[in-house]
Amino acid sequence: MEMIENKTYDELAVGDAASLTRTLSEKDIRLFAALTGDMNPVHVDKAYARDSQFHKIIAHGMWGGSLISAVLGTELPGPGTIYLGQDLRFKAPIGAGDTVTTTVRVAEKKDRNRLTLDCTCTGDDGTVLIEGQAHVIAPTTKVRRERARRASVELHGSGARLDAIIDQAAEVAGRLGPLRLGVVHPVDAASLSGALDAAAKGLVEPVLIGPAAKIREAARALDRSLDGCALVDTEHSHAAADRAVAMARAGEVAALMKGKLHTDELLGAVVRRDGGLRTERRISHVFVMDVPSYERPLLVSDAAINIRPDLDALRDIVANTIDVAHALGTARPKVALLSAVETVDAKLDSTLYAAALCKMADRGQITGAELDGPLAFDNAVSEQAAAIKGIRSGVAGHADALIVPDLISGNILAKQLDYLSGAVGAGIVMGARVPIALTSRADEALERVGSAALAVLLHAQALGAGAGPGAATGAATGAGRQGDQQ
Repeated sequence: MEMIENKTYDELAVGDAASLTRTLSEKDIRLFAALTGDMNPVHVDKAYARDSQFHKIIAHGMWGGSLISAVLGTELPGPGTIYLGQDLRFKAPIGAGDTVTTTVRVAEKKDRNRLTLDCTCTGDDGTVLIEGQAHVIAPTTKVRRERARRASVELHGSGARLDAIIDQAAEVAGRLGPLRLGVVHPVDAASLSGALDAAAKGLVEPVLIGPAAKIREAARALDRSLDGCALVDTEHSHAAADRAVAMARAGEVAALMKGKLHTDELLGAVVRRDGGLRTERRISHVFVMDVPSYERPLLVSDAAINIRPDLDALRDIVANTIDVAHALGTARPKVALLSAVETVDAKLDSTLYAAALCKMADRGQITGAELDGPLAFDNAVSEQAAAIKGIRSGVAGHADALIVPDLISGNILAKQLDYLSGAVGAGIVMGARVPIALTSRADEALERVGSAALAVLLHAQALGAGAGPGAATGAATGAGRQGDQQ
């Protein structure tokens, strides 16, 4: 049991000192911004910070000041200290990854239990980052008690990993040029702003397909310009879907994005046997979730298209998900095949399918990933849960992707992560001739831009020019198979 103990005014002497060392993380910076409301872009916007005086994200000045307060309140003088004032000079910025040692030293003892302390924050190379003095009233009563444990704080909905995917796509678009994106029926503010925001980041060149008058009306409501956007006029949403699919078949657009129309309406045109965008691969949907409490992006499939997939459909769902992971730069993703239990049970089809998929991977029918299943959700994402149940697996506790047994469980899982865990997520439809960014009416701007970013990365992967480990295994080339869509 770690104890905390103060030094009273009478116990202190000039020259007494105490220190603590702390390494600054980007999470610390975001948390300080969230708590204080100080959203200065030099602290929270990587693109802005790169062009700033310091060329990187830096800590708020008072983050260092808070370290001084921590030493005063817990070490010297310690519990019972009353902070009266401070005079600090900030000599150099503190960036993410920097290790800072904070020292306070008694400089002067005054009447009425008052102290002046010299304070310094130094980097690991000895550079003085902050220096100054603090003025306190020292405690007169001895305190010794158990040290409180530091709280674990999660920044819900921060979207940092989704921002990183957007940055990755921006780098690809900078090399290859913006992706020509067919936006289907963007007649409301949400769907139109997502396309315009993606264009503003240099990711896409929007081709707006739908009733021109309604699209212009939505732009006026947003007070946004349509400069730089091609506009293809159609009579209604059905015609917009048909025209978008025809343009994708003709190579006039390299990807599609859903606007304000029902998913079935768009995908009905996509999977049409004559004139659609079918390949031999079954179409499926992949969420890329940024879950604050998880250490990496988490892919979830299929939570939107295939209702009760059989073994053949699940094979294609797994292959499509692997393609997305590769496009994100994960060379050999760890894919967890979910069920309610981690053992094979003849009464649970999902466990039989999981076992069969693992054997298919062993035989080379599924490549490019490490598969394991059946796994219950806790075993897939928690190393501790897997260890308690004696599961020895490279996937358990470290999953990059979760393959759900049916649409209902997948939809519930994705929405739980969104609404209860503070996750944000982008969505993409795979298995067609072109990637299709599939957004929801409830999606935030970040999620819509993130979905466009996925389309950029997948198109580049299909060209063999992405940031991932190699060309996609069928995202836009038609490799694999596709049965009847459910």
